[in-house]
Order: sequence, then structure tokens, then C-alpha cells
Amino acid sequence: MPPLSLSKSDFETLSHFRYQLRRFLRFSEEAARRHGVTHLQYQLLLHIRGFPDREWATVGELAERLQAHHHGVVSLISRCEKLGLVQRQVGRNDRRAVEVHLTARGNDMLNALAGQHRDELLKLQGIFRVPGAEELAAGEGNSQR
Repeated sequence: MPPLSLSKSDFETLSHFRYQLRRFLRFSEEAARRHGVTHLQYQLLLHIRGFPDREWATVGELAERLQAHHHGVVSLISRCEKLGLVQRQVGRNDRRAVEVHLTARGNDMLNALAGQHRDELLKLQGIFRVPGAEELAAGEGNSQR
């Protein structure tokens, strides 16, 4: 099947989207750095707290969310553990599994960074569609959990 022909406008739209996405990612990297963590450490904390229906995640689940190799995520968890941001626990249902939980310090750092990220995402609404933007905006005045 031959590739579809793209118009100049299509290329401009794709370029603009990638530019805005990169600007957001750069914002994220700099915000994390100002808080003394890497952007990957921030993402790990976010995926732990943001995992559906519970406040922890397994190493395998985090590897999937981060789109990273299992052994790389284990190293990332170890670095976060040394910073006092997370702790590992033996799996409740499967003792071979490792659950990763936020510590109070990790939770505090995540709350500060996530608030900044939410505000930045809300600024991007007119540039490209932000999934869940309505929910983010509705939660803007709510207190942190």
C-alpha cells in the first residue's frame, strides 16, 4: 500500500504538535531538576500514584508505563529509594512480585511537581487537545489528597 500524500498543512500541524510536545517535556525536565530529581524519577513517582485503583504499582507495571526495560526500572527504583522517595514491599498476593510505594517525602515531592505540570498542561489546551483537560481544570481548586 503506497503511503498517503501529506499536504504542507499536514507537515506544519505535525511540526507544531511536536514542537509544543517538546516544549512541555522541556518544562517537565526543568521543573523536576529544580526539585532535585530527574524527569524519569518524577515520572516513576507519578505512575506509582497514578496507577488505577491503588496507591502502588509493581516493577513490571512501572516498566510498561515508562516504556522501559525491567532492569532499567529496577535501577531507577533503587535510585529513588536512596533518595527516600519510594519503598519496596513484598507482593501481597504474589510474594515473587515487588510492590513500589511512595514514601511521605515522595508524596510531597510529587504533589508539588504534579501541580506545576497540571498548570502547564492547562496552558496547552488551545494548542493541542489534552486528554482529560476538563477533569484537570475541575480539580484545580480542589485540595490535594
